[in-house]
Amino acid sequence: MSRSFLRPKCRTWFIGSVSVGTGSVALFAVLASSAPWSPGRFWGLIFGTLAAVVFVLDGLYPLRRRLMGWPFGTAQRWLQFHIYGGALALLFVLIHVGFSLPNGQFGWWLFGLTLWSVVSGLVGVWLQKWIPTVLASQLSVEALYDRIPEMADRLQSEADAVARGASDLLERFYSGEIRPSLAGVAPSWSFLVGLAGDRERRLTPFRNVAQFVSEDDQDRLKDLEAIVTEKFELDAQYSLQRALRLWLPLHLFPAIVLLGLLAVHIFAVLYL
Repeated sequence: MSRSFLRPKCRTWFIGSVSVGTGSVALFAVLASSAPWSPGRFWGLIFGTLAAVVFVLDGLYPLRRRLMGWPFGTAQRWLQFHIYGGALALLFVLIHVGFSLPNGQFGWWLFGLTLWSVVSGLVGVWLQKWIPTVLASQLSVEALYDRIPEMADRLQSEADAVARGASDLLERFYSGEIRPSLAGVAPSWSFLVGLAGDRERRLTPFRNVAQFVSEDDQDRLKDLEAIVTEKFELDAQYSLQRALRLWLPLHLFPAIVLLGLLAVHIFAVLYL
């Protein structure tokens, strides 16, 4: 699964982008070795212009439907350009400044927002590949994001009903170990790394107490374990879906600010 997960969805775009990036770095190395490099000289301006053009086209991605697919046609090609174009634009920016740190506060804002927009975009690619894989392969419960808190509350009520009338041992185990974990949704960033460890941590107490629970309470214990398992999956669902929801504004709004500062930068270069 790991190999297929890391494999580019469109090999042509990947190879083309790597080729363009490699050629650009090689060209920079040749030019910089023959003459001092400056962002304001011809080739520095060329790479700065390329970066600006790519960023502007990348910024049109949310408007692709209104543009009737222009200039890339299909949604798939738009997405591939958005991903690989953004990575190349960052490289063009680095070449534009000669792989040196920016000067002045404005330069740092441009550089920081560029780096944030591209890296957050790549994180989004990872999330959109990883999360559906986890949801499909490791979870059996499917739930809408907005309904998960309500479903979690219902599970606690079901668990209370199951534990009612249990022996003192099971009652103490339920009230001390189980019921607190059923109180509302418990999102965690650890679910982005994997689910096995958290699942094992939540179910281990049931195995430890099973040998001490009377025969009459074994069915109750199994029912409670099933409820805790479902609650764990709801927590995982909520955490993974929340990550996707939080990612979008963290990527989109800095990118919009970047485009605004880029326009100011271009105006300053041309007219000031």
